This record gives sequence, C-alpha cells and structure tokens, in this order.
Amino acid sequence: MKKLLAIAAFILPITMTDAKTKADIDPENTLLIDLDDGQVVIEMYPDTAPKHVARIKELAKAGKYDGVAFHRVIDGFMAQTGDVQFGNIKKFNEGRVGTGGSDKPDIPAEFNKRKHGKGACSMARSSNPDSANSQFFICLDNANFLDGQYTVWGQVVEGMKFVDKIKRGAPGSGSVSNPDHMKKVSLATASKPSKDSSSGEKKSSKKTKGKTKRKKRSAK
Repeated sequence: MKKLLAIAAFILPITMTDAKTKADIDPENTLLIDLDDGQVVIEMYPDTAPKHVARIKELAKAGKYDGVAFHRVIDGFMAQTGDVQFGNIKKFNEGRVGTGGSDKPDIPAEFNKRKHGKGACSMARSSNPDSANSQFFICLDNANFLDGQYTVWGQVVEGMKFVDKIKRGAPGSGSVSNPDHMKKVSLATASKPSKDSSSGEKKSSKKTKGKTKRKKRSAK
C-alpha cells in the first residue's frame, strides 16, 4: 500500500503540470472565443492539422465567426458552431443552419492521433471525409468513438466552464432554438476587448459558390 501511495504521489505533480494555460501557448496558435459568460481559450495544433488550423485562423481574422450560433448542442456530447453562411444570429436561417460553410473550398481530411476528449475541438463534416469547411464542434465530454474519423485541430485550455453553460438543444437532434452564439472570435496576437457581433461584423456580398445543395456537416 505504501508503495502504491508513493507512486501516486509521484504521478500527481506530473499530471497537474501537464495542464496548460493561455500563458503557456504560442499566441499565433491561440484562438479566443468570447461567449456571454466569459472567454474560451483554445490551443490550436498546426503540427497535426495544418490546413484546418489555417482555415480557422483565416475565418477568425476576417471576422466571419463573430456572431455565429451554436446551432446544434447535445448534452454530454458536443456543441457545434461555425456555419458562417446560415448560422449568424443577424441572419439566422433555422431551416438551413448546419448545411452551410464559407466561400472557401472544402478541406481534405487531416485525421490524426489526437483524442476527442472533453474540450477537444474538431471539424464537422458530411459523410464525405474531405468536406470540412468552416463548421466545428467542441466536445462536452469524452467522445473517443470519433477518434480517427474527424480532424481534431485544437483543445480548450481555459474557459471550459463557459462552454459547459452553452444552451442545449432538443433531445436527439440537438437542434437549438434561440441559440447562444460566439460574440467574438480572434487570435491572441490580435485580441481586442469583446464586442457584440452587432457592432463589428461587415456584411458580405459574396454568396457561396459551387453546390446549391449541401449536406449537413456534423459530428455523428
């Protein structure tokens, strides 16, 4: 018993020091999401998902994620957002949200060995592995059955308690009426005081090119 306790005492400090904070992460690869309840800090993984991280950065820098709703939230599973086409609260389309993306081309899969544990940030897609575009989800609990099938591109390191407060959707589908939204999404290198999306977003005259019909992008 003493030996087991000694081993546990040795392991505990190591486990605790593994936890990262905003100060430990390269600002270039730190994503900040401002929610109503507080700020969420995400460490991004350009080493294992370079194209996905590049897309997240591109859309965040352009302000495309500001005001976008968490349109599908399943308790004990995940909170999905990122539909910049139909999910912005200023022009929210409840009938089509979850089917849209950006005006950028879809991203080829970058499945990796990172796990879908609580706080993992992964890209939503349709049944086509290479259909990720702008939508992503944050795991609310362990979802390891998704490992190797969806691209994990980041991990929440601070503010998970705020993610846990995001409004849940209907049982089964996870569809959310009057959903919560991301007020501001930015990189740590260019972070500014949080503003409501209504004051900062520019309207885009561009429409998504390509397919007129899109399949729902999601985590199964």
